Amino acid sequence: MATPDDLAITLEETPRGGRWVARTALGPESEMTFHMRPDGALVIDHTGVPPALEGQGIAGALLAHAIAYVRDQGLRIEPRCSYVAAAFRRHPEWGDVLAR
Repeated sequence: MATPDDLAITLEETPRGGRWVARTALGPESEMTFHMRPDGALVIDHTGVPPALEGQGIAGALLAHAIAYVRDQGLRIEPRCSYVAAAFRRHPEWGDVLAR
């Protein structure tokens, strides 16, 4: 499904991790949070999309930003969030960024 036309995704980093935040005029913000493992892998531990915005591709857009980020930075993702874990099972082509 297509994402809202006005979807804006930003990365908010902290010393130990951070989150990608999706904002749209349609409703409250959505987020995908992560923390860093000692080896530098991102542990994505939560994806939250408000019920009013579900089914619009926002979670997928957040994950696409995360994958682009780790590829650009030479990092990997450990999917602890159920949404992200299921997405990795459906997309074996993302194996290059999957942390073991």
